[in-house]
Amino acid sequence: MQLIETAVLKERIDQQEQINLVDVRQPEEHADYNIGGILLPLGNIISMQIDEIENLKDEEVIFYCRSGQRSMQACLMLESMGFTNVKNLAGGMLGWEALFGRP
Repeated sequence: MQLIETAVLKERIDQQEQINLVDVRQPEEHADYNIGGILLPLGNIISMQIDEIENLKDEEVIFYCRSGQRSMQACLMLESMGFTNVKNLAGGMLGWEALFGRP
């Protein structure tokens, strides 16, 4: 698992780069605000309900949550399931909000 810094991700989003973003927070957190990732709560990953990202095993996938802890767990679990290029957003949405405000 690698970390990706908030500013680097923001720049890639601003450049409209095609990025696989996955939000591992709960539905109400995702609905409150997000940076465009698909919602796949950590509980689904733990129970191996990952059909919507199964095709991304060999692609870069960036995970985020509130602080970076749940997304770190998701990255570690997915690596054990064969994902080869997972990244965790350093500081999560709290870090994003501190730098850029809410999206």
